[in-house]
Amino acid sequence: MTEPIPVTRAVDHGTAKLMPDVDRERAWLLTVDGAPQSYVDLDAPEHLEFEYARRLGHVLDTLAAPGRPLDVLHLGGGALTLPRYVAATRPGSRQDVVEADRGLLDLVVAHLPLPDGAGIELHAADARAWLEAAPADSADVLIADVFGGSRVPAHLTSLAYAREAERVLRCGGVYLANLADAAPFAFLRSQLATFATVFEELALIAEPGVLRGRRFGNAVLAAAHRPLDIAALTRLTASDAFPARVEHGTALAEFTGGAEPVRDEEAVPSPEPPDGAFGIG
Repeated sequence: MTEPIPVTRAVDHGTAKLMPDVDRERAWLLTVDGAPQSYVDLDAPEHLEFEYARRLGHVLDTLAAPGRPLDVLHLGGGALTLPRYVAATRPGSRQDVVEADRGLLDLVVAHLPLPDGAGIELHAADARAWLEAAPADSADVLIADVFGGSRVPAHLTSLAYAREAERVLRCGGVYLANLADAAPFAFLRSQLATFATVFEELALIAEPGVLRGRRFGNAVLAAAHRPLDIAALTRLTASDAFPARVEHGTALAEFTGGAEPVRDEEAVPSPEPPDGAFGIG
């Protein structure tokens, strides 16, 4: 049997590389300009390798009865890890994926094809522009996992953006975002303040070491107009190989402190990760 070999391509926003995992037969790591973007096992799409992806998966697992289809809008595509996960765990789901880098989408679809009948529609477009044109009350879940390089773009951090996300979600819908920051958490706190202006319920999932300010890392934000299943999320995230903490309610309000919502004209990207925070090799 032929050994899979790495694939390197210039895409619209950098250099993408697909590297086979020597331990899993049809699994691949996607990097863009050396920063890990996605991990996909074509034989086991329900396998989520990255810690932040598992945390997003835990939230997805708690949003509805097991196997119930959902309408999901993904802002940011990467190697389509989470769309594949939803298609595998909730067959019949309808999903739209918006990815600004058409070259990256073409590379992923060519080398890591989606299964037939997956119900996943791909759109090469800017996430904010696509969101603003999307119909109201059209999604059960909106997942924002958009990074320009290793930073969340500024135009996906503002109050106007949060209101567009809320408009597109159904009344029981849930917004999820993969964010990144380090102490003193100016970016993360501003995002909590922004989304607390629009949504009644918030939760933040991150490793204790990140929340204590010991290192730079990812944090998953969940926002909704309905109570989130904090007990189930706490159990799932605590049982991971890299356990995480779920902050909500008073503790999350205290963490947010006096941070102000972000207006478009004041919006900035998430901070640049320190050297080596997310790099490969």
